[in-house]
Amino acid sequence: MKILLVDDHAVVRQGYASLLKALLPEVTVSEAASGEQALEQVQESIPSLVVLDLGLPGISGLETCRRLRQRLPLLPVLVFSMHDELALVRQALDAGASGYLTKRCAPDVLVEAVRKVLAGQTFIEQPLATDLACQRSSHSPAKGRLAEITPREMEIFIMLVRGIGNREIAERLCISSKTVSNHMALLKSKLEVSSQAELVHLAIDQGLLRVGDRMVCEA
Repeated sequence: MKILLVDDHAVVRQGYASLLKALLPEVTVSEAASGEQALEQVQESIPSLVVLDLGLPGISGLETCRRLRQRLPLLPVLVFSMHDELALVRQALDAGASGYLTKRCAPDVLVEAVRKVLAGQTFIEQPLATDLACQRSSHSPAKGRLAEITPREMEIFIMLVRGIGNREIAERLCISSKTVSNHMALLKSKLEVSSQAELVHLAIDQGLLRVGDRMVCEA
């Protein structure tokens, strides 16, 4: 049984690979540092499970998930991310992910998630599952607007409201600053806001940003 672990931080990736090998001796673990590498490796050898980070350079983790599922509809993908924003959880599930958990989870939760997803079940970390259930009946206009933005726009949106500048966003995503600016303009249009401060307020209203998180509010 083979697991493909996709994360762009080498130390983090190797640490989790070692953890999985120690706790699940029946599996082998291969590694990829980007979505592009993951797609190439899957083309050469299909794993039993892909454990996927969302914050990847190049094509996003959400887009990687979508492409993997398009190519191999039966391939389970478990998202393993530092982000716990419900909008991202929903987008990951919409992209075809079989599960979602955060990197703050305990090792036994990671093992449980891997085993359940390998068994064909869906696994969402308990606090996230509870929050999703509580929001299912909500149909506010803001949530409707968020549903219209793309996975890449969602990534940029979250980085913007956390105070990350255009240049750093461009470097993290391996795109140009001009492309980031274009995404910002589209975001403001889709979300019907006119400033970054309004983006921040919207993010707080939608639970994408907690008060006290580092942010920069510019007109």
